[in-house]
Amino acid sequence: MSQSRQLFERAQAVIPGGVNSPVRAFGAVGGQPPFIAEAAGAHVRDVDGRDYIDYVCSWGAVILGHAAPGVVQAVQQAAARGLSYGAPTAAEVELAETLCRLVPGLQRVRLVNSGTEATMSAIRLARAATGRDVLVKFAGCYHGHADSLLVNAGSGALTFGVPSSPGVPAELAALTLTAPYNDLDAVEALFKARGGDIAAVIVEPVAGNMGCVLPQPGFLQGLRRLCDAHGALLIFDEVMTGFRVALGGAQARFGVTADLVTLGKVIGGGLPVGAYGGRAELMTQMAPAGPVYQAGTLSGNPLATAAGLATLSQVQQPGFYERLEATAAALMAGLQSAADAAGVPFSTVHVGGMFGVFLRDEPPQNLAQAQQADVARFGRLFRALLEAGVYLAPSAFEAGFVTAAHDAAIIERTLEQARAAFAAV
Repeated sequence: MSQSRQLFERAQAVIPGGVNSPVRAFGAVGGQPPFIAEAAGAHVRDVDGRDYIDYVCSWGAVILGHAAPGVVQAVQQAAARGLSYGAPTAAEVELAETLCRLVPGLQRVRLVNSGTEATMSAIRLARAATGRDVLVKFAGCYHGHADSLLVNAGSGALTFGVPSSPGVPAELAALTLTAPYNDLDAVEALFKARGGDIAAVIVEPVAGNMGCVLPQPGFLQGLRRLCDAHGALLIFDEVMTGFRVALGGAQARFGVTADLVTLGKVIGGGLPVGAYGGRAELMTQMAPAGPVYQAGTLSGNPLATAAGLATLSQVQQPGFYERLEATAAALMAGLQSAADAAGVPFSTVHVGGMFGVFLRDEPPQNLAQAQQADVARFGRLFRALLEAGVYLAPSAFEAGFVTAAHDAAIIERTLEQARAAFAAV
């Protein structure tokens, strides 16, 4: 019996489902997850000594490559000075200044510990600032597991066929309205019906939890217009897209500035982190400057801020995002060619260092279309690639990622295995 199998059996005795985040369990693709022992560059290695080319990349958090020397050194130096103080540090200020300089619309920012914390806090602030309670989100977009947000959620909720979770009070779910992604008419109809009640619209500007789904031209601009017309706030959930699709995130990429933005993943360099921010008049309503409460013992902790600063210093280098996007483009073109040669219905999208693959002829524009993909065939493709040493996200409803460490040779090795995998499925 492999060590991964042994560990999974042990884990199931003490951890629900054997994993600490649902999609890691491989329930959507079959088999059992490899337990990772170490990682470097574009590769991860499991406890049985098997190497994989990694396109999960800590679900997008790793952008420089695993164990990037500058990031590791920064964390080691910070750890030597103490792991946590529960008091302000210079690094917190520097990271906040960096985010405000690089992200459009950010005049004030608060550091937290996760994307869920960030979106939960941004929604509380939006409700307080507008005096309204209703939230609009999009079917298939995932914004963390706070109660208000587990309504038609994506990611693991889609993988397991649970559009909303037990334990979410019906009264609270009733305050969240949903619309199809990329459907401005549906959003306009919600505003016509409930405009005076709507505090905010929250959206993944590039959806990453029903696969990678791009905003159609004018969609994000239309959300901005509707929010302005009805006195609601626009929240961009850039936990995934922030510093992934461009240096300034999706706001910079698509030219739309939100009222509030949530961040995570890349800004912590692989360590737990989150942030939310926006205009000064909104953010100064947060305690202790204002009455809206939010707190966290480990918020802005020295390890995460050190890793984040080291990462952000490198992504600002000239040409970084052009190289990252060229890598993603080469991978997607090669996978499309392999699928076409095998006669497998297949389509791809990519933006920055983020990509999506779909077992259907055209990329989807919304959740309903994403769910038309051949999930069973994806499972077979996933298992064939994993066996060949290529690690995709274990769900047809997740984005994939490349890092600065995915060079041309690694892409070609991936495509060699992909050609064989497509021919077999």
